[in-house]
This record gives sequence, C-alpha cells and structure tokens, in this order.
Amino acid sequence: MTTPLSRNRNYRLLWAASGIVLGTVAAAQLLAGLPGGALVDRWNRKKIMLACEAAQALAAASLVVALWLNEISIPHMVLVAAVFGVCAALFEPAEDASLPNLVPPEQLSTAIAMNSGRASLGHLSGTAAGGFLFAVGRFVPFAVDVVTHAFAFVALSFMRLPAPAREDGPEPEHHLGREMLAGLRWVWQHRHVRVTALCAIVLNLFFSAFYLVVIVLAQHRGIPSGEIGIMAAMLGVGGIIGALLAPYLHRMVSPYLSIAAVFWALTVLTPIAVFAHNGYVMGMLFFAMALLPPTANTTIMTQQLLLTPDELRGRLSGVIGLAAGVASAIGPVLGGALMMVVSGTQAVLVCAAGMALVTVFVTASRTLRSFPEPAAAEEPQEPQEPQEPQESQESPAPSDEDETVNL
Repeated sequence: MTTPLSRNRNYRLLWAASGIVLGTVAAAQLLAGLPGGALVDRWNRKKIMLACEAAQALAAASLVVALWLNEISIPHMVLVAAVFGVCAALFEPAEDASLPNLVPPEQLSTAIAMNSGRASLGHLSGTAAGGFLFAVGRFVPFAVDVVTHAFAFVALSFMRLPAPAREDGPEPEHHLGREMLAGLRWVWQHRHVRVTALCAIVLNLFFSAFYLVVIVLAQHRGIPSGEIGIMAAMLGVGGIIGALLAPYLHRMVSPYLSIAAVFWALTVLTPIAVFAHNGYVMGMLFFAMALLPPTANTTIMTQQLLLTPDELRGRLSGVIGLAAGVASAIGPVLGGALMMVVSGTQAVLVCAAGMALVTVFVTASRTLRSFPEPAAAEEPQEPQEPQEPQESQESPAPSDEDETVNL
C-alpha cells in the first residue's frame, strides 16, 4: 500500500525546506528593497553589481562544497537564500538606474524591452535545465550557478559606466531613513508614476492569485503534470516573444493604448480558463496573456527613468520593485484562500472581476490618457537660435518637456 504524501516524512521535510528557502529569498528581497534602492543612489553602481555577482558566486560555491561533503543543512540553505534575495534587491535597482547612462534616450525603450526578454528567457531556460542538471548530480545546478555568476562578474568588470553628472559642493550627509522617504515621496508626488504603479500592483495581485487557482484547478481536473509544465512554459515563451515585439509596438502604439490593452486583454482572457480542460489550450491562453505586458512595461519604465533624476533612479526602482513583490507575494495567498471558500470556477471568476474593476479605472483615468508620448519623453531637445522678440508674436505654448517635469 502506497504511503500518502501527508505521512511521508522525507517528502514533508523536502517540501517544508523548499518552502522555507523560497520564502527566505522573497522575504530578503522585500525587506532589502527600500534600503537597497537608497544605497544604489549613494554608492558606485558598477561596484554594487560586481559585489552582488561575487557574493552569489561564493554563496552557490558554498552549497557545492557542502553537497560534495554531504554536510548540507537547512540553516545553510536559508543563509544562501538570504544572500541571493539581498543581492537581487541591490542588483536590479543598480541595473535599472544605470541604463540611462549606458544607452542614449532614443534607445532606452529597446534596452528595457531586451532586459525583459532576457529575464523571461532566463526563467524559462533555468526551469527547463534545472531538473536535467539535478539528475546529473545534485550539486551540478549549483556548480553551473557558480560559473554563470563568475562569468557575469568578469563581463561586468569590462563595462564602462559613465559617472553621472553631480552638482558641485560638499558631499551631502547621508541618512538612510530620509533617503528612503525621499524615494517614496518622489513616486507618490508624480501622478503618472503613482497611478501606473498602483494599477500594476492590483493587476499583479489578481493575476498571481489567478495563476495559482488555474494550476490547482488543472490538477483537480486531472490534467497530466507534463501538460501543467507546458502551461507554465508557455507563459515564459509569450513573455519572450512579447519582449521582442515591445520595441516596435512601443513606437507604433500610443502609451495609453499600450497600457490599457494589457488590462483589457487579461480581463477578457481570464474567464476563458473556466472552459479550458486541456493543458495545451490553457498554455495557449497563458501565451496570449504574456504577449502585451512587455510593451506596457517598456512604455512605463522608459518614461519613469527619463523623468526621474539620476540621483533618485535607484530608489524609484526599489519602490516599484517592493510594490510588485508585495503584490506577487499576497496574490498566491489570495488564490489559496479563494480555493478554500469557493469552487475553482468561481475563484477564476472572482479574479476576473478584480481585473475588470481595475480595467474600468484604467480606461477612465485622465492621468493615463495624458501619459506622455514616446517622442516627448525620449527625443532630446534641439538647441534653438535666439530670436528677436516681436510684438505681434504669440506667447509660446508650454513644451512637452515642461509637461513632463511638472507631473
């Protein structure tokens, strides 16, 4: 007679340990999000990225040694997970804040889209290769991790990151709390940044809940685990193709339309999961859902980085990352709670209703309708020759740049 998983001690220990490790990564990244953004604006960003890659390589190497010696322990894994979470909280804002200093404004949107595609490709290939590498040897995935972080360290060491222009004068006094509050105030005081962030948080909350509901619903419907894996993979494939299309759609479609289209697409596509009893059909649904978000993310992030002064870009990324992380963490909890009180079909419809509400707000929002056009945000202003004043000349209209600064 087969022992139930609930009574399988070894499985329960593995399940608990994995949950603790993954939870530690997320918790460390969330806790370090705000201070990480502030430190990125204070310290040398290239050195931060190099330090993060080195720390992750050493942390992964410690796991390789422990596994080789058969001395691995849960506290050791938790410590390594915390290192990875803190490094993510520092590296991502440093990378985001460095982009405007590495590429010209007219290429910034393309660089952001390519970064999005790289992240989707990394998640997809890592998930696919992880099982194979673990089958080769239980320390092999971590050894590969050591090599990749070491390679990234070497590549970053050759990067020339221009120093941002700073005002002359004495070095300002640093106070981490006040610097974090300055980042929060910047996000809150600029309505385009504030509204897009809040709408994205709500959408991520309900989509994260929906994703968990669909996976559980697929298991209840008897969909094979292989098809469920394909479902998850198709979400990554859609993200990669969406990122490749994002630079072109960003230039062709108005910012408001690119943002609103994501909300409308998810609102319309989500209820279809009720009728999808096949893993391949659900995979195509996930694929379609992942196509448009990279364009909206490119539009929003390009405008935010160009609007934000360099000395605040790390904190901007830290605040946005913290908000997104909280939504992604609470979403599965919401999904699990829904599955406990209502049926799977009803849970899907509740998630769809939540997305529909925020979609109505996005559609009616004057702030999003006035979202700056790419040309207004990205094209450098041409110097103009001084002209003699004429009495009959009308007063010049405010420029696009003025509108952007006065958000």
